[in-house]
Order: sequence, then structure tokens, then C-alpha cells
Amino acid sequence: MKQLYLCVLLVLAVQHSAAAQEAKPTAFDFSFESIEGDSLPLSQFEGQTLLVVNTASFCGFTSQYNALQSIWEKYKDRGLIVLGVPSNDFGNQEPGTAEEIKEFCTVNYGIDFPMTEKVAVKGTQSHPFYAWIRDTLGANKTPKWNFHKYLISFQGEVVASFPSGVSPDSLELVTAIEKALALKPGKPVE
Repeated sequence: MKQLYLCVLLVLAVQHSAAAQEAKPTAFDFSFESIEGDSLPLSQFEGQTLLVVNTASFCGFTSQYNALQSIWEKYKDRGLIVLGVPSNDFGNQEPGTAEEIKEFCTVNYGIDFPMTEKVAVKGTQSHPFYAWIRDTLGANKTPKWNFHKYLISFQGEVVASFPSGVSPDSLELVTAIEKALALKPGKPVE
């Protein structure tokens, strides 16, 4: 009987170990290429809060760049990373090259938060990060247009999703950012 008990404990321990190794992915498991062409692993932001926004230069919501830059400036020292993800998925409103997009954002909005290369954010060709978002939140929370926002906790979990019409400086989004930052202070951005 004692041997049976030990065998059962051993089987349970092995199962628990296997389950622990199959941990669910987090945002920090994904990587982009930066708009400058360098590797941009999200793991470099582990321990910080992310606001990931699919952007476009020629959209009715493009003026949200102003509020994104303001949010970045206000909260970056508390551990918020704003990450712009240019996409041409909606109305072909981001047709430019990486250089053209970066110049547009810098000249017109003074953007200095990190930005990725242009990627797909919807459909079967979507970037793996956005496929993970779809798998995690469901298809109804995927971007329906430019400037959809995802708030990612310091642990890499999606804590909120905001459609295009929610401005980055809206009370709803600022409250969510404040709450996420209060959970664990991030490291200041250098």
C-alpha cells in the first residue's frame, strides 16, 4: 500500500511539473522589429506596464498621437511604455515606409516613444502578438480600426482593451493606466 501511495505521489509530481512547464505565454514572449530596423523583444519591458497601440498616419484618429506622446511623457518615469505599432490594415491609411512613418510621427507629433515596423494586426497574417491577443481576449477584442489600445500589466497580461474612439488621455484609459502602475512600480525608462 505504501508503494502505491508513493507511485501516486510521483505521478502527481510529474504532472504538476509538466503543467508548470506549459505556462501560458505573456506579452513579454513576443518580439517586433523596431521602426529603425532593430530587434524589439517585449521582454526588455518586463516589469513595466505597456500601452500597445496600432497606429496609422492618415486616419481620422491620427491626432491621438498627441495624447499618446503626452501619456508617455507623463508616465514613463513610473514604468509605462507606450508602443506604437504602425499598420496598413484599415483603409490603407499607413502606406509609407518605416522611414516615412518615423519622419511623419517625429515632425508632426514629436513622437519619441518606441515604435515597431509596420505589421498586420488582423486576420491570418497578423503579427504573433496580435494573434495572441485574439486567442487571449477573443475575436471581439481585436482591432476594428486604427488606434486600438491594449494595456498590458507588468506581468505581461492583458488587463484592458480600448477601441479607437477612446482617447489615450480619456478618464477611462488614464484611470486604467494609474491602476496598472499602482500594482507594481516599473523601472524608469532611460
